[in-house]
Amino acid sequence: MTNEAFKSGFVSIIGRPNVGKSTFLNKVLGKKIAIMSDKPQTTRNKIQGVITDHDSQTIFIDTPGIHKPKHELGKFMTDLAIGTLNEVDAVMFMVNATEKLGRGDQFILEHLKSVKQPVFLVINKIDLITKEELLTVIATFRDQHDFAGIIPISAMTGENIDTLLSVIKEELPEGPQFYPSDHITDHPERFIISELIREKVLHLTHEEVPHSVAVVIDKIEKVDGKNVIDVMATIVVERPSQKGILIGKGGKMLKDIGTLARKDIVKLLGTKIYLELWVKVQKDWRNKKLYLNDFGYSEKEY
Repeated sequence: MTNEAFKSGFVSIIGRPNVGKSTFLNKVLGKKIAIMSDKPQTTRNKIQGVITDHDSQTIFIDTPGIHKPKHELGKFMTDLAIGTLNEVDAVMFMVNATEKLGRGDQFILEHLKSVKQPVFLVINKIDLITKEELLTVIATFRDQHDFAGIIPISAMTGENIDTLLSVIKEELPEGPQFYPSDHITDHPERFIISELIREKVLHLTHEEVPHSVAVVIDKIEKVDGKNVIDVMATIVVERPSQKGILIGKGGKMLKDIGTLARKDIVKLLGTKIYLELWVKVQKDWRNKKLYLNDFGYSEKEY
């Protein structure tokens, strides 16, 4: 029997787009709750992932990649990420080992100057560079901020992630268990399902289409007398031409999106589902706060 106090706390993961924040979160949770794509600005909301063991609970907050906003949605995303910095017990500033320090990193570093909590530099994707290149990356960033620690990892292979988790855990204050032990996220299934559908759109479309898409869940209900869940969702785009691309010739694109999304939703829910998708045009929705609120891009939602 140990008298060791229980530790708990919140850790914000920030960084430029595509540094691997969502890949890291899914890896440590062992389950997919954050969508992934090679398209910039994939993550649009704060995604909380919970890790609980016998003496601690760490709540990681995956934030949107920080970038120069081009519309109201982009502003919401950047403000959301920056806004987490002083609300947490520690900050993970994640960078891509294969990219040089850029203006986006400098923008983040400027905001980190006012952060009183410990800030850890997490250098991701070390599986893609040599040891000598890693030393150069470390030297470059070490001069930029008084980091509490510098931890190189690979979110893809899992290399050094256990070390990172141990270092973060050491910084957590004594506190309560915020979530039940079997919880891995605080997000409702409705949110994760909408994100899984959007992920398939990101994978299958190109150019301006992925960034113009929102997904709204219209219905989730169990079918009477059957072990089946009925899901209806609307994919929102900004222009009729985008709607045409998403539907595809003879409805093929929409069918492919549905087929891929259904597989992930079945894994999430653990039951068969019927998935029905619709496509709707809402002109310039990313610049209209009313639609941003309607589609879940609002601080009050989280």
